Amino acid sequence: MPESSTASTAAVLRDEQDPSTFAPLRWPVFRMLWFTWLAANTTMWMNDVAAAWLMTSLAPTPLWVALVQTASTMPVFLLGLPSGAMADILDRRRYFMITQFWVAAIAAVLCVAVVTKVMSAPLLLVLIFFNGIGLAMRWPVFAAIIPEVVPRPQLPAALALNGVSMNSSRIIGPLVAGAIIASAGIQWVFVLNAALSLLAAFIIMRWRREHRESPLGRERLPSAMRVGLQFVRQSQRMRANLLRVFLFFLHSTALLALLPLLARALPGGAAGTFTLLLASMGAGAIVSALSMPRIRRMLPLERLLMAGTALQSIAALAVAWAPSIYVAVPAMMLAGAAWIAVANSLTVATQMALPDWVRARGMSIYQMALMGSTALGAATWGQIATWSDIHTSVGLAAVSSVATLLVAQRLVPDRGMEEDHTPSSAFKAPVAEKPPAAGRVQVQVQYRIDPARAAEFEAVMQESRRSRMRQGALAWELLHDLYEPGHYIEQITDESWTEHLRRFDRVTAGDVALRDRKLAFHLGETPPVVSRFLLRD
Repeated sequence: MPESSTASTAAVLRDEQDPSTFAPLRWPVFRMLWFTWLAANTTMWMNDVAAAWLMTSLAPTPLWVALVQTASTMPVFLLGLPSGAMADILDRRRYFMITQFWVAAIAAVLCVAVVTKVMSAPLLLVLIFFNGIGLAMRWPVFAAIIPEVVPRPQLPAALALNGVSMNSSRIIGPLVAGAIIASAGIQWVFVLNAALSLLAAFIIMRWRREHRESPLGRERLPSAMRVGLQFVRQSQRMRANLLRVFLFFLHSTALLALLPLLARALPGGAAGTFTLLLASMGAGAIVSALSMPRIRRMLPLERLLMAGTALQSIAALAVAWAPSIYVAVPAMMLAGAAWIAVANSLTVATQMALPDWVRARGMSIYQMALMGSTALGAATWGQIATWSDIHTSVGLAAVSSVATLLVAQRLVPDRGMEEDHTPSSAFKAPVAEKPPAAGRVQVQVQYRIDPARAAEFEAVMQESRRSRMRQGALAWELLHDLYEPGHYIEQITDESWTEHLRRFDRVTAGDVALRDRKLAFHLGETPPVVSRFLLRD
C-alpha cells in the first residue's frame, strides 16, 4: 500500500477515534445538521417566549401561564411513539424536512391570529399544541440521524454539541424574541419563526442522504410501535433511564413553567427580565455542555445525576427567593449548567442502549417520558402555585426532586451490562420454498444439557427471552421435559414469516455473544435442533 494511502487511512482512523468536544464538527453532514438544529431550536424558544409572554396579557394567572408549557409538550407525549416508528420506517431526510414545513405553517397562523386580534387564551393553547405536533415529529428523527453521521466514539461529544446548539438557541431565541416584542410587536416573532423554519427545511432538502429500503418491505406501523415498546420494556437500562428522566423533568420544569411570573415578581420585572433569565440559563448550559467529556470522566452516571439534580434544585430555590436580578441571573446560570449535565448524561446513556434499527422508536419513548413529565409537571406546579404562591411551588419542586431521585436510584439501580449493538450477520435467515402468506410462525430450539447446570442454564435463557422479545417476537417460552431432566425446548412465536425474518436483520454482536453462551451448555457434537411451524388460526 502506498505511504500516502496509509497516512490517509491513519488520519481517518484518528478522526473517528477522537472523542474531543469539537471532533464531530469535522464531518460535513453533522455540521449541516448542527446548524439546522440550531435554527430549529431558535424558532422553538422564540415561539415559547412569545407565547408565554402573550399569555401573561391574555390570562395572567399561574395556571394559564403554566399551561403554555403543557400545550407545547403534550403532543410529544401523545405522538412520540408513532413519530419514532415512522422515523424508523420512512426516509428520515424527507420526514425531517416535512416537520419543518409544518412548524412554519403554524407560525404563520399564529401571526395572522395576533394581527387580526382574534387571539384568545384558549386559541393560543390550541395553536401551541399544533406547533408541538411538529416538535413531536422532528425530535425522534433527528435523534436517530445523529448516530448515522458520526463515529460511535464521538457520539457523546456530538450529543454534547447538540446540547450547545439547544442552549445557544435558548440564548439567541429569547434575546431576539424579546427585542422584537419590545420594538416591533409580538406578531413579528412568528414571522421570523416561519422564515427560519422554511430555511431549515430547504437546507435539509439539499442533503443527499441515501434511504435504503428493507428487502422485506416496510414494517406496518402498529407492528413497529409494538416492537419499539417491547424493546424498551425488555431493556433494564432503558427502564432505569426512563424513570430517571421522568422524575428529573417532572420537578425541574417548575422553574421554567413559572419563570415568566418569577420574572415579573423581581424589582422592575418585565419582558426583558424574562429574556435575560432564559439567556442566563442557556449560557450556563453551554459552559456545562462543553465540559461534559471531562465531567463524565470524573463522575460515574449515578453520582453525576444526583449531583446535577441537587445543584439544579439549589439554583431553583435561589431564583424563587432572589431579592434582585443580580442574584437571579447567576442562579439561572447554575440551573442551566446542572440541567444540561443531567439531560446530556441521560441522553447519551439512552443512545448507547439502543441499536440503530430501533433507535428512533427508543428515543421517541425517551422523549415521551421527558415531555410527558414536563407537561405534567408544568400543570402540577402551576396548580400548586395557584393554591399557594409561585415561591412555595418552586420550593416544593426543588425539595421533592432530590428526594424522589434518591429513592429511585436505590429502588431501580442501573445494573445492566453495556451491550454491543454492532449489527451482525452471523445468524443466517432461513429460506422457504413457498413462504407462508399468513399465520404466526413458531420456532423451537432443542437443547441437551447437564442437569446439574440447570439453574445456571435457565438464568441464561432468561437473557435469551429478553433478547428475543427485544427483536420483536410475540411470545417466548422455555419448556422442560418431565421425563428427561437435561432436555429443554426454547419456543419463540413470531407475528408472521416476514416478521420472523426481520429478527435476523436485527441481530447484534451482543446477541451473537449470548448465543455462544447458550451453546456452551449444549451437549453433543451436533448443534441444537431447530424446527419451524406455521400456526394457523
